[in-house]
Amino acid sequence: MQHPAVPDLAHTHARPVHWLATATAMAAVIAAAGLLQPGAATATSAAPGGEPAATRPAPDAATADYPLDCGGAPTKVAQRASGDLDGDGNPETVAVVHCEAGSGTPPHAVYVLTHDKKGDHARVVATLVEATQQKNVTGLAVRDRAVTATLLGYSSPDVPSCCPDQRDDVSWRWQSGSFVRTAQADARSV
Repeated sequence: MQHPAVPDLAHTHARPVHWLATATAMAAVIAAAGLLQPGAATATSAAPGGEPAATRPAPDAATADYPLDCGGAPTKVAQRASGDLDGDGNPETVAVVHCEAGSGTPPHAVYVLTHDKKGDHARVVATLVEATQQKNVTGLAVRDRAVTATLLGYSSPDVPSCCPDQRDDVSWRWQSGSFVRTAQADARSV
């Protein structure tokens, strides 16, 4: 069997010096590509009016002083949700808080928090549900600049505190400088 005639070319016989030159050239290309990489990307969103939104984290519910009279007992944050409720580009935190009780089902209060002037602690700026309303809160969420929750309550003082018999699905939205309860289903038995 005869092979076609192929000229004997110098570059068809790889020598170690050729491999070393190729490796050096590739290392130079990789190093140059690393030096020419763009800076780190940052995600920003625009606040109303086209201005960049602030990137401050949501207030920490554990740092707030709550206007809840617990008779000397500590308060407990049972639930929290965060989001920009007023459209200023900074997230607020909504906290469901109750007195730390040894037993039973203490009533909940719902507060909206923002940062204090120093930015170190959260401060209460609105109360959505007072503990005196004798409600328990489930399903807390912040979506589309609205707070949603399910309020469980009692039809009479005779209903045991363990077993609420009424349910209201509610939401609040920031409008004209205050939180307005925007949706309320009729009270239903549980």
